[in-house]
Amino acid sequence: MFTLIVIIIILGLAFDLINGFHDAANSIATVVSTKVLTPFQAVVWAAVFNFAAFWIFDLKVANTVAKTVHSDSINLYVIFAGLIAAIAWNLLTWWFGIPSSSSHTLIGGFAGAAVAHAGSFDVINQKVIFDTVKFIVLAPFIGMFIAFLITVLIVNLCRKANPYHADKWFRRLQLVSSAAFSLGHGGSDSQKVIGIITASMVVFGAWCVKNGVPIPDWALIIEKVDANGKTSYGHVPQWIPITCYVCIALGTMMGGWRIVKTMGTKITKVTPLEGVAAETAGAVTLYGVSQGLGIPVSTTHTIAGSIMGVGMTKRLSAVRWGISINLLWAWILTIPVSGLFAALVYFVLKFINPAAH
Repeated sequence: MFTLIVIIIILGLAFDLINGFHDAANSIATVVSTKVLTPFQAVVWAAVFNFAAFWIFDLKVANTVAKTVHSDSINLYVIFAGLIAAIAWNLLTWWFGIPSSSSHTLIGGFAGAAVAHAGSFDVINQKVIFDTVKFIVLAPFIGMFIAFLITVLIVNLCRKANPYHADKWFRRLQLVSSAAFSLGHGGSDSQKVIGIITASMVVFGAWCVKNGVPIPDWALIIEKVDANGKTSYGHVPQWIPITCYVCIALGTMMGGWRIVKTMGTKITKVTPLEGVAAETAGAVTLYGVSQGLGIPVSTTHTIAGSIMGVGMTKRLSAVRWGISINLLWAWILTIPVSGLFAALVYFVLKFINPAAH
């Protein structure tokens, strides 16, 4: 069991690394497409603020992800299968340049493997899944609406400005808006893996207690239960969030150039002004949903919707809706496909090793 928990931690950090380069496009696509920064400068800029989120955000999203399924109904093999499925889906969508949600593939994989293990959907925390699915639809539209309003507001405020000077200022402001979105990306996406590793520690700790094995200090998780019976993690070892934030920052520095092309040029052509509006709208949506409500909203959905919103201010035909519809299908399929694949991986593990049950 000790070996398995170590493997799960390594897989979790590997997923975080992949998440970084898979979702790098979310933070850098517009700033690269407008040539405000070179690709290398953009990934370094985004990575710095991905990691800086460690000092700014609490662990609301991590707590939500850890509660996707009831921890007393799963084992480490469930978490292992969920991670394998999530990594496979992320690599597949990255290869085809599809900006799918890393948040949703991890939740889908985790839930699918848990259902396969328990043989029932009762093991799933339905509120977490419902809220997550709800924001598959809401997040892009919230980002789109805010981006549309910001763009219209900026255009009206700056209609008498000198075009050359205005462009110069918006190029500078795009650094700020890109940094703000990268902070939100780091604060939201790193926490998914923090939540999964934390959940695995809880399961590992329960196994240790059951078998009379001392829990190592590095795996000790203290749970708090409030007056309403709601459980939260009062103490998560510092090495977990630090390593997760480092991994997502390193992954971002690797860049996900296939997806950058899709996000930066294929949805609509973006100017520095529109880049500022899209990134600001994306950041506002991320902070409000993931940090305000603790819901693991997709940074991919959020920024894609925001880019569509700025495109719509020119004319509806400025947005390539065919590309957008293809993205929508990928978003809809992510959770169920990840869940099915995780269930398949779990059944294979169970066949190879009956102890997995």
